[in-house]
Amino acid sequence: MRILHHLEQSRSFRILWALEELGLDYEIKYHRRLPNFAAPSELKMIHPLGKAPILIDDDLVLVESAVILQYLQEAYDTAMEFQPLTAAARQQYRYWMHYSEGSLMPLLVMQLVMNSVEKHAPFLFRPFARQITSGVKKQFIQPRLREHIHYLEDYLSEHEYFAGRFSFADIQMSFPLEAILTRTGKRYPAIEAYLDRLSHRPAYFRAMSKEEVLR
Repeated sequence: MRILHHLEQSRSFRILWALEELGLDYEIKYHRRLPNFAAPSELKMIHPLGKAPILIDDDLVLVESAVILQYLQEAYDTAMEFQPLTAAARQQYRYWMHYSEGSLMPLLVMQLVMNSVEKHAPFLFRPFARQITSGVKKQFIQPRLREHIHYLEDYLSEHEYFAGRFSFADIQMSFPLEAILTRTGKRYPAIEAYLDRLSHRPAYFRAMSKEEVLR
């Protein structure tokens, strides 16, 4: 029995989408965030870190998006539909699966944290908090994030997908790219066109429909 512990507004949508792509039977256990946006404590009863996504497949308890996606592809993609076909594409597949959380997401998370520091600081210290976080964002986060965005925009202007044909690397990369468009409020035509292609996949539509019902 496969059970996906799915946390609202989280990376676990990736796994919901992958399960739909594979056409697997599964159960969803939906978890809502606390008022402070933290995950609920009951997730720690399933895994000590209490993070989502968590996929249970019989006796296996799997965490981390890339690990779960790789497991699903290797265990259930018997038609080899969602893995790259050539050695070069396989290298790109590995790269983007790790780049998503290893290089890109830390900057987005750091930006999110910096944006929330001021409102959580004591009232009298908020001007100082604003000055410090503004400096960190301006001098460190924003320049590096711009480099990554231009890198991705250039890559997607020349490639339809990240590793040749559509693969689970695209599911992995979709989350930070959607976050970039939401948080920057800017237009990046290649990134937008890429995400539009993904949203037209029937499995993506089914996964999104299921998530909307759960909300």
